[in-house]
Amino acid sequence: MAETVLLTGVSGFIAKHIALKLLNAGYDVRGTLRRPDRADEVRAALVPYLTEHAGELTFAQTDLESDAGWAEAMAGVSALVHTASPFPIAQPKDPAVLIRPAVEGTERVLKAAAAAGVTRVVLTSSTVAVLNESKPDTLQDEADWCDTHLPTTTPYAKSKTLAERAAWEIAKARGLRLTTINPGLVLGPPLDEHYGSSLGLVERLLKGKDPMLPALGFPIVDVRDVAEMHLRALQRPETEGRRYIAAAGSMAFVDMARTLKAAYPTRRIPTREAPQFIVRALALFDPTIKSILPKLGHLERVSNARAVSEMGMEFIAPKAALLASADWLVKHGKVRA
Repeated sequence: MAETVLLTGVSGFIAKHIALKLLNAGYDVRGTLRRPDRADEVRAALVPYLTEHAGELTFAQTDLESDAGWAEAMAGVSALVHTASPFPIAQPKDPAVLIRPAVEGTERVLKAAAAAGVTRVVLTSSTVAVLNESKPDTLQDEADWCDTHLPTTTPYAKSKTLAERAAWEIAKARGLRLTTINPGLVLGPPLDEHYGSSLGLVERLLKGKDPMLPALGFPIVDVRDVAEMHLRALQRPETEGRRYIAAAGSMAFVDMARTLKAAYPTRRIPTREAPQFIVRALALFDPTIKSILPKLGHLERVSNARAVSEMGMEFIAPKAALLASADWLVKHGKVRA
């Protein structure tokens, strides 16, 4: 009989890819949904890619902000993969909009797992929980943590950091065997047209929305590699109690734009870097731009050495992940030709 894995937020961009990896590896997957009417959407996204020996996909209705349904969702499962968390394009005016559901939701889900005797947990965190802005332009790794007390730390970074810290505290207190996967900017091809805000940056570049680009960059990873790392974490007991950065390398905005311009030369994709004073002026009118001000002038870099050495990961290159995203968006008409 196949093991059953509870996968939270199964309708998400990353979660669908994780579900596909788990199912094709022979696991049964019980995916949680806040809205049960999305079950058909998720099933339709996965079915074309399932192998002959794939596990069974079922669903459970739950909400990160409610206790209802979690005990039932945990019944009979051997492991929990917790991916569900809010992910914004622009930072909200009220940080609690992100922080509260991320932290309380993680606490609720992990405590429900412990109560049900489910001790194996893989948590999707983020490199924003790793990157410490007091050490700009340095290569950071799993020993580093975001400083949530810095005034420049975004609500999203706080939400992911506090949620991950809460997970580690609960794991220690309740005897959970926890692994965290900390992805950078997740690119790559979606499995369907419901991919949330993850590819919003690539859409913005392809549409030429900005005349010039801010001087900054960040770690990038392909969604297929993120999913593979969740699978390997479950399959390898030696990953328990450890964090793993999921990143193939870093790219500056301008390098991303030039890569896309080379692939789509007829598109009006900006390739010039904007002076910082112009970006700060634009941020007065655009909340998406305002959210990146603390990172201006910096290339965020993280080490993937642990994932390579301990998980045997061979990452898809950042440029390849970027182009896979763009190709999918163009092919599916998400940006005008």
